[in-house]
Amino acid sequence: MKLTFLAAALAALLSTAATAETIKIGVTGGPHAEIMEAVKAEAAKSGLDLKIVEFSDYIQPNAALAQGDLDANSYQHQPFLDQQIADRGYKIVSVAKTVVFPMGIYSKKVKSLADLPNGAQIGIPNDPTNGGRALLLLQNAGVFKLDPSKGLKSTPLDIVANPKKVKIVEIEAPQLPRTLDDLSASAINTNYAITAGLTPSRDAIILDGADSAYVNVLAVQIKDKDKPWVQKLIAAYHSGAVKAFIDQKYQKAAIPAW
Repeated sequence: MKLTFLAAALAALLSTAATAETIKIGVTGGPHAEIMEAVKAEAAKSGLDLKIVEFSDYIQPNAALAQGDLDANSYQHQPFLDQQIADRGYKIVSVAKTVVFPMGIYSKKVKSLADLPNGAQIGIPNDPTNGGRALLLLQNAGVFKLDPSKGLKSTPLDIVANPKKVKIVEIEAPQLPRTLDDLSASAINTNYAITAGLTPSRDAIILDGADSAYVNVLAVQIKDKDKPWVQKLIAAYHSGAVKAFIDQKYQKAAIPAW
């Protein structure tokens, strides 16, 4: 009887493994990759085998998804995806909100942005949407004023009042933590800040809030958006176990957005 039960259990396990659907999902290293490992454990319960592929920049995950090398990705906020679609014509769509990673302004030179010297150099991401987010954050902190008509699409050329004549230096987002020894301050996405050993709640001069327009998303090809595996992936990400992992691991440096 015991052997029969064990044989049946083994057969069921092998059957589940054999029927598991493999999904390749792209992430950037750090928090996105760590969260996806938690999602992977939940997804396995519904027959999804997530193969996590890590990237070191913001451009390749969408290119890989558009080319069919990935089934999904989870690393970008909605404004960045919108800009990528507009610029490159990708047939990609977001299917769920994931987390907000507050962008922060960091410095080894000053304790407050009010202490910035005249002509201070400030690093921001060199992609349009993250660059615009950084500029809006600096404007909200009173560093300068932007053309109000530009909104999320603001660029350094849209600075209309700059009392301290700060200079904006555009740098690839993953490299910004390395600029803190040289620049007066830099705007750094939380995933790269954490990877560099920074603690946003402790080390950032300012952070944008949980109500940020820059909510991260799960993205898939348009042709796949209604497939059953997409709903299973969303359910796994939006599970209580993943939310608890995010809350405990990141202590408000990453905020669940569902």
